[in-house]
Parts: sequence; structure tokens; C-alpha cells
Amino acid sequence: MKKTTNLSETLKLLIALFLFSGLILVGCQETTPDPQPPTTGTTNPGSSTTTPGSSTTATTPGSSTTATTPGVVVTSLTATVNGNANLTFLAAAINRAGLGADLSQGLLTVFAPSDEAFRAAGFANVAAVNAAQPADLKRILQYHVIGSRIDKSAFPTAVNTSYQTLLPNARLSVFKTQAGVVTVNNALITQADIPATNAAVHIINRVLTPPTLTVVDLAKGNQDLTLLVAAIDRAGVQNTLASSPENGFTVFAPTNAAFRAAGYADEAAVRAADPKALADLLNYHVLTTRAFSQTLPNGAELVTAQGGSIRITNADGKVTILGKGNGTSAANVTLADQVTTNGVVHVIDRVLLPK
Repeated sequence: MKKTTNLSETLKLLIALFLFSGLILVGCQETTPDPQPPTTGTTNPGSSTTTPGSSTTATTPGSSTTATTPGVVVTSLTATVNGNANLTFLAAAINRAGLGADLSQGLLTVFAPSDEAFRAAGFANVAAVNAAQPADLKRILQYHVIGSRIDKSAFPTAVNTSYQTLLPNARLSVFKTQAGVVTVNNALITQADIPATNAAVHIINRVLTPPTLTVVDLAKGNQDLTLLVAAIDRAGVQNTLASSPENGFTVFAPTNAAFRAAGYADEAAVRAADPKALADLLNYHVLTTRAFSQTLPNGAELVTAQGGSIRITNADGKVTILGKGNGTSAANVTLADQVTTNGVVHVIDRVLLPK
């Protein structure tokens, strides 16, 4: 009996030890979550970073900001330009013009000429930029900047859209094709959406020259357009063509030879013509929007200020315009993309006839 009792008590002790071990195992299963890295951090003044899966968004109506690559540091506009190996001439121009502080404030869109664009415009090197007059550089650079932030995706498609620049009373025209190719006046965007903290930067392949003359003034300064100037005066449309509507004008300007071929032998013949008929004829040469040569759609019928339409052919770098009364004899654009304060002029070698 004593042996049986000892065995029973030993069994009870083993069971108790087993239960106590189970409690210890259960307690060990409750773990504390691993420490998580902080979700925010500090950045250098004038720069910002994005966390994976996030991007910046715009608050200005009609504009947007460029989404950035996760973890990429985005700097101010001037720092972005200074850090781009293809914008060394522009960086020098900004510094020479004293625009660094101005371009680091507010939301902007900058059409940034590449170094090759500056060279094509006559600046042989950075030293040439530094030798230019600061006031001249300031006007040029202001003409390349819009006072709101616009990504490439936000530019309207297949529409000539006019934007006021930072240069007073100077607008430029942006056009985006269905394929996403974007031109600014007669320059091409070669690299889009370079982000800066306060701007969208788009590199272009030309330096844009700020216009100083109206359509009428430009015609008066061209000795091959004297009959056109006489026609504008006789028709009484000079005030219209000297005005500055937001969308501007496109004027197809016939040369003196073109007027003579159409029956106007000289200025006296023009001044003897019926003013109303001349006004009707001249308005047939005008579009009520800025259209640069590369934005004239091939095969399109475009409505003129006169109300009738003209047919455009734009292929292989050549633009022709056919009036309703010209049969099969189209006018050739012989000098394209003459920028004015209120539009763009294309010189043509034939008078367009509305009927």
C-alpha cells in the first residue's frame, strides 16, 4: 500500500508540472510588434522628398504638379536648373538676369532652352551669356515662363492654347498633338516634366524671342509686303489687326508679287479697289488663333475670320494653303512663324481667293 501511495503522489506531481509548463508556453506566444520606421522626416530647406507610393498634387486650378519618383529629392527651380548638365547656359542666364529669387517663388511652368538651343541662338558659350545685357536676358527668360504650374499631361490636345508669360503683354502658344508631341510657339519640348518644388520644367530646342511688333507693324517693316500694307489701310482693318485678343491672329500675308499676280499692279491699284471687297479678301487670310506652321493640320479645312474656309496641306516640311477660288493652285508658305505681339505671320506667294 505504501508503494501505491508514493506512485500516486508522484503522478500528481508530474501532472502539475505539465500544466505549469503549458501556462508558460501560452504566455510566450503574446509578442510585441516590431518597431516601425518613422513615416516623416526632415528635408533640406528648399527641397522635399516623397515616400513610396505618394506624389505631390497641385492646388492651383487648371494646373498640376509632376509626380516624383519615390525617394527622389526635388529641389527648387534654380537648384534644379543648376544641377542639369544640359541647362548650363540657362543657369548662367538666370544668374546674369538676376532672376534667381523671382523664379524660386510661386508656381511656375518653365520652358527651358537647352544648351544647344542657346548656341543656335548665337550664344557660343557661357561666357557669351555672361556678356549679354541683363535687361535683354531678363525679357527673354520672362517670355519662357508661365505663372502657373502645368504638367505635359495638362496641356489641351489638338488645340492652340494661349498663355500669358511673366513678360507683360507677351503671350505664347502651346500645342499638343494626339501623339503627345508638344510645341511652344515654334519650339519642340524634348524633355518634359522635370520636377522642382515650385515649378514644372520642360526642356525645349529653341530660344523663344519675345515679340515687339504687332501684325501691322511687322508688315510695314517688310519691303516685300507693301501692297498688303496698302490693302490693310484701304480696307480699314488696321485697328483690328493691331488689337490684341487673347487668342491672337494667324495672318497669311501675300507678297507684292502675289498681289500683282492677282490683278493689283501697284499701290495705286490697291487704293482704287472697293474697301469692302478688300476687307472681305483680307479677312479670308486671317485665322482667329495663333497657329504656328507645325500646328497647321494636314488636310484640314480651317474657318477664317471672313467666314469661309481654306484647306491646309502640311507634309514633308512644306505648308500650302488653298482658297476656295484658287482651283488647284495653292499658295506656298515661303516664310513661316513670324511672331508678333498679337499673333503669328506666315508669308505666302499667292493671294487666297474666297470664291
